Amino acid sequence: MQAGLAKIQANNLHAILGLLYSRPTFLISPLADGWMGNSPDPSSLADVDLPKLIFGSGSLGNLYKAASDAEKLECIESWFQSSALPLVIDSAGKYGAGMALSVLGRHLESLGIDPSDVIINNKLGWRQTPLEGPEPTFEPGVWFDIEHDAVQDISASGIRRCFEQGEELLGKFGSRLLSVHDPDEFLVDGPPEERDRRLADVLAAYEELRTIQSERGLLGVGVGAKDWRVIAEIDSHIKLDWAMFANSWTILDHPAELSAVFDDLQKRGVVVFNSAVLHGGFLSGGQFIDYQKVDPSNPSHAVKIEKRDRLRAICEQHGVSVFHAAVQFGLCHPAIQSVALSSTKPERTKSMVAAVNEPLPGEFWGALQGAGVIEPRDEITNWLVQNKRES
Repeated sequence: MQAGLAKIQANNLHAILGLLYSRPTFLISPLADGWMGNSPDPSSLADVDLPKLIFGSGSLGNLYKAASDAEKLECIESWFQSSALPLVIDSAGKYGAGMALSVLGRHLESLGIDPSDVIINNKLGWRQTPLEGPEPTFEPGVWFDIEHDAVQDISASGIRRCFEQGEELLGKFGSRLLSVHDPDEFLVDGPPEERDRRLADVLAAYEELRTIQSERGLLGVGVGAKDWRVIAEIDSHIKLDWAMFANSWTILDHPAELSAVFDDLQKRGVVVFNSAVLHGGFLSGGQFIDYQKVDPSNPSHAVKIEKRDRLRAICEQHGVSVFHAAVQFGLCHPAIQSVALSSTKPERTKSMVAAVNEPLPGEFWGALQGAGVIEPRDEITNWLVQNKRES
């Protein structure tokens, strides 16, 4: 553990010495925008110079496959070696039924990380419970070798319970961003006549989150969901500071209606985060797509498989990795501030940093549009082919 901390400190010292004479006021990392060393304490999300890359922690909860505790420690250590501070980590009580939060709390402390140098986003709504069967009851077949189960608990009192449990699991590394997690699933998990009552519970949960924010001086309150239409609906009821969209704006699926939602959020100063841009690892050849086992007989899966094949062929022709293409597209809309990426392999961290920071040539994007992988809409052409978005 001490060796890991020493490496992080050495990297920071090297960056400081190299920049001391050319930049006497700010110690800026060459890898990303931000501060090196202990970070100033912001009072709101607007005060944070958000990075393009947010580190997702689903893999720390054994999403899709189990990883050893040593692998998880090395992975977290690599985040701090490759990125500027403050580091932003996306997590949730749902991830491994609290395992991801517990792993974060333990390993951040063992690495000697200063709490001011990390911003943890805890998406609330799932609470850890005892595991009474051979596998968890939520999202069966997706989480491996976890020690607890989880239940959805969305209401004013429920979101408070989720928050308090999350803070206990994180230890001294408390969350600084909060949200209601998976309200889209909660709203449809029952007969249609119950939807209004469930929506009232979601809105009550948001009132409680604002109370918690005021009590703890947290940076902001947002929403994380897979169905972007539900995010838009919640946004019509309450004031959001940020919104995280999963499986929604990807290189395979980028509806014009969602682009309009992004535009509106940007105009009102709501920060937009993108996630699951590889459809749960599907684009990289994984066995899951959007949290489901890939099934070629499923018509919607079959469409994505065929489109993925076309994407792969063009990537190979242009010498571009599918991962790099998916990440760059995931950042293309001007409203999108950051993309969340996850891995338990520390050697992947540098490629993740490179993928968010290195733009791809217009000819490549034009080939994808010509093949029908990316829709040939003028706005997308402007963002990608003409490289109008700042890299």
